[in-house]
Amino acid sequence: MSATSSTDKLVRMANQIATFFRSYPEEEAVAGIRKHIAAYWTPTMRARLEAHAAQAGGRLDPLVVAAFERAAAPSPVRPATSDPHRLGEGASDAG
Repeated sequence: MSATSSTDKLVRMANQIATFFRSYPEEEAVAGIRKHIAAYWTPTMRARLEAHAAQAGGRLDPLVVAAFERAAAPSPVRPATSDPHRLGEGASDAG
């Protein structure tokens, strides 16, 4: 997959998240988008979309742009949970 098509996919995914949160008040929507992306996207995905946001023009939903312009939310996923190699810090050793 080329970098362009990968970035297009990230834009599409981010816009789908914004569509879900559109019915919320703006501050809640922006916070929800920011938290969702922090929790479920890899750091590489977040960095790629953030780098592309300035170039995306009208293709990126304004709520997504606002989510990236505001202070980055820390991931709500505990570090030990997001990295199963960190046994003994709350991560599961199942599997």
